[in-house]
Amino acid sequence: MKRVVVALLLALASVAASAEEFTAVQVDKSSIAFVSRQMGVPVNGRFGKFSAQIRFDPAKPETGSVVVDIAVASIDAGSAEANDAVAGKDWFDAAAFPGARFATTAIRPLGGNRYEALGKLTIKGRTRDVAAPFTFASRGSVGNAEGTLVIKRADFGIGQGVWADFDTVANEVEIKFRLQAEASAAHK
Repeated sequence: MKRVVVALLLALASVAASAEEFTAVQVDKSSIAFVSRQMGVPVNGRFGKFSAQIRFDPAKPETGSVVVDIAVASIDAGSAEANDAVAGKDWFDAAAFPGARFATTAIRPLGGNRYEALGKLTIKGRTRDVAAPFTFASRGSVGNAEGTLVIKRADFGIGQGVWADFDTVANEVEIKFRLQAEASAAHK
């Protein structure tokens, strides 16, 4: 009898864990980074300031949503000189377009712990449809969404003038994201 009760409690605990909705993003434990290529050499960078709103239940991913707002002037491209240049008019034009935004239109399950966030990415006032594949893993009441997507900087007018040449800086930019969130109090 004791084994049956323990088995039922474990089964209930696993059902409860899979029905958690993750909503409280821990920005200090999250990251948005990128890899571009300059003359074929990978250049790593990241954004230091962003906010994210997430509503994600791995048992019902199609009901989820994600909105990420990035302060483009918070870019760290490896040096103060590079940071100033990429925040400038030829690249992100942070003075005129201080933020970039990704907002989901749908989340699709791909099997296992893999998903795809379909949405609108807006940079420099230009909006494009993107698909961001990601994995989601949870441990207790903390969940992590991690993924990578590739964008074309020309689609957003990033890198103008002499920087529009793809031989110098590649058109493709890989964006890597990790969002850590806690389950909402109502679902813990």
